Amino acid sequence: MIEEKQRKTRKEILMIVLKAIVYFFLVYYAIEEPPLYVHYPFIARLAEALFVFLGPSLTVSAARLMIIFWYIKKHKLKSNIKDNFILGINRIVSILNTVFFVLAFMIFLGIDPIKFLTSITIVAAAIALTFKDYITNMINGLIIMFSDRLSLGDHIKVHDIEGKIIDITLINMILQNEDNDMVIIPNSVAFSSVIVNQSKQNIKKLSVEFQMSLHFGYTPDYLENHLRNVVKPFATYIALDGLTVKTIAINKDEARFKIQVLLNVYDKPKEREIRRALNTAIMKLAVKGEKGS
Repeated sequence: MIEEKQRKTRKEILMIVLKAIVYFFLVYYAIEEPPLYVHYPFIARLAEALFVFLGPSLTVSAARLMIIFWYIKKHKLKSNIKDNFILGINRIVSILNTVFFVLAFMIFLGIDPIKFLTSITIVAAAIALTFKDYITNMINGLIIMFSDRLSLGDHIKVHDIEGKIIDITLINMILQNEDNDMVIIPNSVAFSSVIVNQSKQNIKKLSVEFQMSLHFGYTPDYLENHLRNVVKPFATYIALDGLTVKTIAINKDEARFKIQVLLNVYDKPKEREIRRALNTAIMKLAVKGEKGS
């Protein structure tokens, strides 16, 4: 992974050097104005378009590398670390390069970008209104990237969805749940929702909800003590007194309970085993209660 990251960095530096060389020749020929430009306007427009694209692109690419290098050194991060700030910088550079390319393409076609943008002000407003949700997602995505509240690799819960953040794009946040499914959440939804970030607490919560008939006679204390014995084989992964049983609701015939287990070591296979052991124990209690009644 580190060697791959180093190769990628060397490739980026090489691209910056090549851009700088091409840009230097474009500046030189722009000053000298060779006869080729006069006889072939097509080549002149192409050179001007490349000049408009390469100059800003070269600047933001070099600035990106310097900012990321400074950030890694300041925070003493590993060179192959995945970080929100670095991800945000990369996304901004991609957006800027796209803008530079569009401007250069317009110049290549002989269109004055300033006059063109001025003449389509109303159209641009209509386009902005049409793509309002898309733009909102982009802005919210950038805010999330530069925030320290959520980071790549964090285990979060959004509404009823729980999983690990594996990527944040300009449009969506991508989670990997316990079934290894990829769950895509729009940034606007994530930004406006209540999010439980379990990683920031350095602890993982496992929850299981179930219903039990009242005539079985099981009290919360009995259930809690019984289930604590069930998870004793997993004591290494569970915090001390980390299992609790809460009563959520009681109606005429049934009571709803919630088991909450605090895991001090995150291990997805073990979490599945603990959840399976709890579910099995609850089903056995239900069968026992039916027979007893």
